[in-house]
Amino acid sequence: MATPAERTKETGTDARSKASSTAATPANMDFILDVPLEVTVELGRTKLLVNELLKLGQGSVIELSKLAGETLDILANQKLVARGEVVVINEKYGVRLTEVVSPMERIERLR
Repeated sequence: MATPAERTKETGTDARSKASSTAATPANMDFILDVPLEVTVELGRTKLLVNELLKLGQGSVIELSKLAGETLDILANQKLVARGEVVVINEKYGVRLTEVVSPMERIERLR
């Protein structure tokens, strides 16, 4: 049978090994957090011929595929991750997330 001192040593060793494995998790997360992502907010899309593109000038209007008031697509590295709406705060544009795409929907879009 272990003495109280031996039990303390064993418990201390177990606690240290648990703490070190727990400490390893944030280190792994730090590695992932440093991965750069390009985040794009897409108002809409259209296709133009080169000839049409060359005719554009200041004040030209380009018709987009989405209607006014529709949600915006938020893409991370060109993959849809959320949808949102335009907000204006202190005279700057922003996007309020209204829906985060579920993992299942993201997997479906990869197919």
